[in-house]
Amino acid sequence: MEIPMSPLEFARRARRLYADREAVVDGELRLTYKQFFDRCDRWSSALQALGVEPGDRVAYIAPNTHAQLESFYAVPQIGAVIVPVNYRLIADDFAYIINHSGARIVCVHSDYLDAIDGIRSQLPSVTHFVALEGAMGDWLDYEAILSAAETTYVRPAIAESDLISINYTSGTTARPKGVMITHCNAYLNVLGTLIHHSLAPKDRYLWTLPMFHASGWTFVWTVTARGATHICLRKVEPGAIFELIDREEISMFCAAPTVLIGIANAPDAVRTSARRGVRLLTAGAPPAAATIECIEGDLGWELTQVYGLTETSPFITICEERPEHLELTLQERAIIKARQGVELVTSGEVNVVDFDGREVPHDGQTLGEIVVRGNAVMKGYFNDPEATAVAMRDGWFHTGDAAVVHPDGYAEIRDRFKDVIISGGENISSVEVEGVLLRHPSVQEVAVVGMPSEQWGESPHAYIVLRAGATATEDEMRQFVRDRLAHFKTPRSITFVDELPKTATGKVQKYLLRSGRTAIGKQ
Repeated sequence: MEIPMSPLEFARRARRLYADREAVVDGELRLTYKQFFDRCDRWSSALQALGVEPGDRVAYIAPNTHAQLESFYAVPQIGAVIVPVNYRLIADDFAYIINHSGARIVCVHSDYLDAIDGIRSQLPSVTHFVALEGAMGDWLDYEAILSAAETTYVRPAIAESDLISINYTSGTTARPKGVMITHCNAYLNVLGTLIHHSLAPKDRYLWTLPMFHASGWTFVWTVTARGATHICLRKVEPGAIFELIDREEISMFCAAPTVLIGIANAPDAVRTSARRGVRLLTAGAPPAAATIECIEGDLGWELTQVYGLTETSPFITICEERPEHLELTLQERAIIKARQGVELVTSGEVNVVDFDGREVPHDGQTLGEIVVRGNAVMKGYFNDPEATAVAMRDGWFHTGDAAVVHPDGYAEIRDRFKDVIISGGENISSVEVEGVLLRHPSVQEVAVVGMPSEQWGESPHAYIVLRAGATATEDEMRQFVRDRLAHFKTPRSITFVDELPKTATGKVQKYLLRSGRTAIGKQ
């Protein structure tokens, strides 16, 4: 008998094999897998009592808590669709996503109850508002409902082509788009992750990555699939990360490069006493080789870069380590680890093509666009056929990422196409220039953008955040780049800033820097 490919299969297996193992740690709360799934079943029963039917959307606005984790099982196992909302957005964005998704139930952490109360009149499709913590007024109390609910519920037939989630993009320049992820999409990403980056029941996974972000890169299901332990972290701070790694004996976590930068710049006393041997995956933006050197050299952790998009479930490539890489120096390995790598065995076909759709030569120089086709690709954008047609054309999903392919077949992103700087007819990768500047001992963060130039059309401009207590001059920074790159790639001008504008998922908003519509500079 054929069984649909779905992460719910991983839950079924975990129930049988890992019932008495520790599943979730959230502050003082500790749950075994039996207790965790009992709570999921009760919430499934409660949702059906509230009128949720197969295909209905249930939205969540919450940090990394046990209740948020429960949603990724309780909602899909009744055939409904989870809509994990970025809690760092503003109320207007909440209203747009809830309305666009057509969510009938909205479940909210106590930190965001006031924000939702302020827009209730704008949410006509919502039938019930549930407070996950801190219920007040006319909010339904999640824990009270859960304790009164039965563990039995009606489980409908679920096809692998059915939606398991709608994950909204960060919407840096336009309204966010709802990425439709199927049960099959999520299932394959979990398998691909475990093939290339294994976990075991003894592993303890720290939730530094937001669960709302592409369903926590599907680790909401990946950790459970191996009977490992989820350690919830509600607020990401370097101090809290190091504390939990030590106290809870963390063996693995995922982090965007902005989180890695915070870890790498933690006080020496904290870093030198850190537990060694931790494994981590990073994605979201190309990490600088200098950051990788710090993570692996100073901390003794093992870092692997993966690449993908919300639209690709999300992973499609991994910078897998080969035996010959072990013969290289740390600095040489870091340069390779900063690349996006090769396709996962489950991602389908990944290619880098020119504007005519031809594969670019593997010379590490010729720029092309990363495209992919296969079962990792989303079903489409929810209620947006026009955007779907633009992204999924000629049989491929077009990522918009500009990359080169090295002779060993490893792809390396050089930029988003919209961020490539064309100066005097030459293409300049902002990522390449940023990587060089991040090697300067005074630099903590940097963003390079193209600014208008009468002579060159546009020229590179760097925005730099210095490390605490560090000093530097424009001339010093320009010379640092000029000594390491072609002169035309050297920033023509530099602005030292206190911070860089970022999206709620930690990506630098370069369009704000180009437009000058941000007041972050310092004199």
